[in-house]
Amino acid sequence: MINILVHGLGQDAKSWNEVKNQLNNNGINVETPNLFSIEKNDQVNYENLYKRFADYCNSFNEKINLVGLSLGGVLAIDYITEFPEKVNSIILIGTPYEIPKTIFTIQNIIYKFMPKRIFEKMGCSKKDIISLLDSMKNLSIPEKVSNIKSNTLIICGEKEKDNINMKSAKQLNKVIKNSKFIIIENAGHEVNIDNSKELANVVYNFWKDNEKI
Repeated sequence: MINILVHGLGQDAKSWNEVKNQLNNNGINVETPNLFSIEKNDQVNYENLYKRFADYCNSFNEKINLVGLSLGGVLAIDYITEFPEKVNSIILIGTPYEIPKTIFTIQNIIYKFMPKRIFEKMGCSKKDIISLLDSMKNLSIPEKVSNIKSNTLIICGEKEKDNINMKSAKQLNKVIKNSKFIIIENAGHEVNIDNSKELANVVYNFWKDNEKI
C-alpha cells in the first residue's frame, strides 16, 4: 500500500515532516510530494497541476491511501473521482466543500502586494500562485464528493469552529457515505503543523481500524 500526504497552498513537502516522522516511528512509510516540483508545465493552473498529480499517483502500481490538506484535499477528490479503483482510503483536512470565490479574489489582491521571496519558499512564483487561484474559482466539488465510495475521514482543526472550513467539513461528512468526522484540538487550518502529533495518531488509527496498513 502506498501512503501519500499532500500539502496545501502556502506549504511544501516539509510541512509534513513531523507527521511523517511519527508515522515512520510506527512503521508506516509515507510519500510527501512537493506539488510545485511535480508541476512542470510552463503555465501553472489547476488543470495542469492536477494532471501532473494524477500522473504521479498513477506511477505507483499499488493502491493508494490519500491524505490531502486544503488544495491537497481538492486534488485528492479529483483523483478519486477519476480513478476510484486506485484509491484505498482518503483523508480530507481543511478541504473546501465549495470553492470560496470571494475569498480567493481577496487573497489574490493580497498576494499581489506581498514580496516575491515569500512565494519562493513554496517553490513557486507569485505569478504562478495567483494564476493557480484564478484557475480554481470555477471548480465544482459538490457533484464529485457524492460519488466517493472509499472509507473517508474528514478532519478539521478546532480553531476553525467559526470559519467556513468547519462548515465545509460537516457538509463533506454529510454528503460522503462511509465518512467519519474528527475535530483536532489546538489546531487551525494547518493541522499538520499546528498539532502534528495528534494528526499522526488520527491518521494511523484510521488506517489501522480499516486495515489500510
